[in-house]
Amino acid sequence: MKAETILWTGQSVERVEDAALLTGRGRFIDDLGVRPGTLHAAILRSPHAHADILAVDATAAAAMPGVAAIVTGRDLARLTTPMVAGLKIAAENWPMAVERVRYVGEPVAIAIAETRYLAEDALDAVEVEYAPLKAVVDPMASLRPDAPVLHEKAGANLVSDRHFRYGDPEAAFAAADRTVSVKIAYPRNTGAPMETFGVVAEYDPHEDVYDILANFQGPFSIHTVLARALKVPGNRLRLRMPPESGGSFGVKQGVAPYAVLIGVAARITGRPVKWIEDRLEHLGAAVAATNRVTTLKAAVSADGRISALDWDQVEDCGAYPRAPEPATLYRMHGNMTGAYDIRHVAMRNRVVLTNKAPTGLVRGFGGPQVYFALERLMQRIAVELGLAPLDVIRRNLIPADAFPYRTATGALYDSGDYQQALELAVSGRLAELERRRDEARAAGRHYGIGFAAAVEPSVSNMGYITTVLTAEERRKAGPKNGAQATATISIDPVGSVSVHAASTPQGQGHRTVLAQVVADIFGLPHREVRVIADLDTGKDAWSIASGNYSSRFAAAVAGAAQLAATRLRDKLALIAARQLKVEPGQIGFAGGAVFAKGNPDKTIPFGRIAALSHWSPALLPEGVDQTIRETAFWTPPELTAPTEGDEINSSLCHGFIFDMAGVEVDPVSGKARIDRYVTMHDCGRVLHPGMVEGQIRGGFAQALGASFYEELAYAEDGAFLTGTFADYLLPTATETPDIEILHIETPSPFTPLGTKGVGEGNCMSTPVCLANAIADALNVAEINLPLTPAKLAALAARPEPPQPEASRSAAPVGRPGDRALRGEGEAKVAAAPEAIWAMLLDVDTLASIIPGCHGVQKLSDTHFKAEVTLGVGPVKGRYKAEIKLSDLDEPRGATLTGSVSGALGTGGGAGRVTLTPDGAGGTVIGYTYEAAVGGKVAAIGGRLLDGAAKAIIGQFFAALARKAAPGRPGVLARLRARLSGRRA
Repeated sequence: MKAETILWTGQSVERVEDAALLTGRGRFIDDLGVRPGTLHAAILRSPHAHADILAVDATAAAAMPGVAAIVTGRDLARLTTPMVAGLKIAAENWPMAVERVRYVGEPVAIAIAETRYLAEDALDAVEVEYAPLKAVVDPMASLRPDAPVLHEKAGANLVSDRHFRYGDPEAAFAAADRTVSVKIAYPRNTGAPMETFGVVAEYDPHEDVYDILANFQGPFSIHTVLARALKVPGNRLRLRMPPESGGSFGVKQGVAPYAVLIGVAARITGRPVKWIEDRLEHLGAAVAATNRVTTLKAAVSADGRISALDWDQVEDCGAYPRAPEPATLYRMHGNMTGAYDIRHVAMRNRVVLTNKAPTGLVRGFGGPQVYFALERLMQRIAVELGLAPLDVIRRNLIPADAFPYRTATGALYDSGDYQQALELAVSGRLAELERRRDEARAAGRHYGIGFAAAVEPSVSNMGYITTVLTAEERRKAGPKNGAQATATISIDPVGSVSVHAASTPQGQGHRTVLAQVVADIFGLPHREVRVIADLDTGKDAWSIASGNYSSRFAAAVAGAAQLAATRLRDKLALIAARQLKVEPGQIGFAGGAVFAKGNPDKTIPFGRIAALSHWSPALLPEGVDQTIRETAFWTPPELTAPTEGDEINSSLCHGFIFDMAGVEVDPVSGKARIDRYVTMHDCGRVLHPGMVEGQIRGGFAQALGASFYEELAYAEDGAFLTGTFADYLLPTATETPDIEILHIETPSPFTPLGTKGVGEGNCMSTPVCLANAIADALNVAEINLPLTPAKLAALAARPEPPQPEASRSAAPVGRPGDRALRGEGEAKVAAAPEAIWAMLLDVDTLASIIPGCHGVQKLSDTHFKAEVTLGVGPVKGRYKAEIKLSDLDEPRGATLTGSVSGALGTGGGAGRVTLTPDGAGGTVIGYTYEAAVGGKVAAIGGRLLDGAAKAIIGQFFAALARKAAPGRPGVLARLRARLSGRRA
């Protein structure tokens, strides 16, 4: 027999995951069956960004049919402890508000019922009395002495302020020819995965065990946080993941507080409880990437060589520094000089709290914020010194012969050749872009070229987050470092190979790649290796570093699988050598067989050797204990704890990206057109080219959203404004241009397979590359994301003269920052003005014509209270309304002012109603109004709100018209008339 060697790694084999996903047979959390008797939860969320909770009355809600329980913050506090925060501050980090709400969307109560519908209905009956407080949403405003303090025990909103110094930055700045600086306000955005959060929890009172199924991504450091919050040892919290997840991009590590909430709900009700997050909840209260204000200065020579950097970073972590934050700020700490050889660095890192949802890990976490500032600075250096941007980049790149390279802040870059990557990318392409630019500018069009160079860190060092602590604090806490990866290889009694890895994939294709890697070790067809990737902490091998984050799969998890498979293969080689009577070094594995190299007659089927431990363990040779299962735990020695001088190798591997873009901007519409985009990557050894390309294209599309569309926007009072995809825009395939992808490979010497990460790169490099191109096209110095058409049109246009005072519209009614609504219209009613006037002052008439009204209470002739149920798009809720009439001009007109408040938000407004005879016995009712809404309802988007306001007003006047001039009787009325002998 002639054995054939096939290397599956390096091939774009068909993904084993795709058949189920493409035929609708994926097993996501909402697809999985639940135990009989499972209840469903709905969460009541705060409409205020900052308010004290004076009272929560759940009596009526708890009494509703089908409702099992209403859980409030006080109930939660009796059964749990606050979640451990990433920073040791005097603030209680509960997963649900207990005495005060600190952001719009913060959970206030949970309704648990037989169905989700009944649970949602019960929320409407929960009465919460709030005392609103002043809110702060701007991180720089949060630092002011007069800013409202979110956590009084903490004393201030500044919860961490650390200074770092590497080399001698003061001397470098003093000796520099020039200082160049940029100031960047990086906005909030998120991953917006197709599948939102989901949790199914069960509590066993006899064992005091929580069993929680959640589409959690990791890192599993959160398992410890959850166990402590639930007040159980770690071995009494079983955390399970479903087989599939509809995307995460880091976001689903944020499901952690909901695991606590639903776990407590299960304990209180004594039954399993399921909760699936809706899209409005997800956009408003799930994990967001941090918004950061950065001032970055460079000490520069006349030829553009940078000797020092001075970073000042203000990180907004929202209302709570929820673990693992401030990871986003410190994940890049070792990489603050990027791809450049800069030996002197000063840094100030401040973490502040604001009345916004807590932040967390989002694809590329920390990288987009760092590289947007650093690469904008590189372009500004070129512009201010009159140099070519590409020359400034070239002049500062780390030399190819310097690897492994230690950065000033402590990172150990494993491998690379940045110069070669750059030259390959621009060769023959830059000249073409320059030709297109010159032609466009000659024709009067705005065309620019942008560049970006970025180092892509992967396989995070668990110790990087401890850099937020001082050296003394770290000594007291004990060392933390490393990045444990885990994989298990199993062989069954017929010799079949299975792989289990603690990787919790979110759609990347981990099962396919692991099958390729392991199949190569054993010489098997990759389809014969079965991979299981869902995780159960109650029975599977895992560590606190397990999970799917920081692009750690190819370098760490696949490497651990290779190590485990190699150990088993070496044991099998000893068995085969004994049976074939050759030395173990002569044994080969290929084509589903085990053979003696150079002697094709000595061959044994793989299954026969592999199954020996099951069938004949007594025949195992000396030194072989078993070949049934092998688990490998791998952590690299290069990932050490922070030094006394705060140097930290924050990641193991460091890929390289160089991007180049040509962009044209229409100065009238503000639309930016990407003419050409080239992206060069070095991710070490490529295991599956197709998946690598998919990661790059996916990262580019996500970065396109961050560049042009996406921002989680808040009003001045903390109202959340982008709660639907009508206002939080995402790019589609139509808006995503084709890109040219290039590769070089410099294998990492630190990983078993020579691989590096590639999952986050373009999320970090593309936004600033496009911004640089647009800044070049419009010749502007300051530019911030998102680059919306309105913003670009304003940058391209000359300043307009101020609007005359008389033409300015009145300020909207309501609080600053509320979503403003304005409108006017008229309706014709077949009744005289006097009759209409009387109806507007009649309680029973108002109750019958106000849409969704549950009753009107007359406090005086011109003052009314009512309860109404209103629906706007996906939001429906019950409100208390108060209406007053003033400026009465009977029967010609009156001014109406009113306010509404409820669980879904607040609103207020004023309008003028006029009654004009139409000359035919009827009345023309004219109306103008200005209103403002805040809270959850403000998040559903301007288009829906405007449409809903017009629809509700239209319903009111239509009902008034029917009441004032009844039309033809209905069928039942006519039938009753006939039966009574009267003709209808």
